[in-house]
Amino acid sequence: MSAVRFRAKHARHPHDDAPDTAAHFERITSLPDGPEKEELRQEVVRAWMPMADRLAQRFRNRGENLEDLQQVAALGLVKAVARYDPARGCAFESFAVPTIVGEIKRHFRDYMWDLHVPRRVQELRNRVRASSRELGVTLDDRSPTVAQIAEHSGLSQEDVVIGMEALESYSALSLDAELSKNEDGYSLLDTLGATEPGFDRVTYREAVKPQLRNLPERERYILYLRFFCDMTQSSIAEQLGISQMHVSRLISRTCERLHREVETEVTARAHEAAPERTPMTV
Repeated sequence: MSAVRFRAKHARHPHDDAPDTAAHFERITSLPDGPEKEELRQEVVRAWMPMADRLAQRFRNRGENLEDLQQVAALGLVKAVARYDPARGCAFESFAVPTIVGEIKRHFRDYMWDLHVPRRVQELRNRVRASSRELGVTLDDRSPTVAQIAEHSGLSQEDVVIGMEALESYSALSLDAELSKNEDGYSLLDTLGATEPGFDRVTYREAVKPQLRNLPERERYILYLRFFCDMTQSSIAEQLGISQMHVSRLISRTCERLHREVETEVTARAHEAAPERTPMTV
């Protein structure tokens, strides 16, 4: 197969040095699937690779490596060559350009966002960002209002608010990043709360209160001395005139009883809160 021919220099074309691959596509459509058809497609892909690279360069400096973008553009070009049908009457570049650009945009949408954001919200974000930049020039660098962005972009104010909220979702901020306008070196991590064990302690005490009231007086007094007065088992045994081993058995038995009763009550409440299921009849 001869090398791909190029158009004459004087021919007008949206892409410089765009190859003339019309004859190749006509040949491709006439061939059955096989090595010859695949070789023709590969030749067309190689001829149009400069255009794919130029399209990839439009998206540089957006957080993705240019070489990766060129690979994505090449993938879009391969898809365009495989799907193109010259019988539809449009030039190949008219079909290939939106296919390649769409593949690049899909790459940004699916792989470059740190947070998962629905496609509609991503599109709103992009329209809001573009309108904000355009209005920023005419408003003497003043931040446009929601109403102004809505009027300029043709979106509703509700959609503008959603788009503005998504502006900060493209990349996540590190917890170690220092807060802006803060000279004390505080980071985002310093603003986060920590687990407060005191809350759990209050919950446990409230849950066990009813069971404590129902204990015999001696057992309740032993628990008070052990857990509220922080007395040792030996000190409790000496104060009550019983052995330390007996104190140990009473504490263990009482705690097991309390635990069992609390668990039973929690389970009963869970069953009461669960929705009733009506048995199915056949």
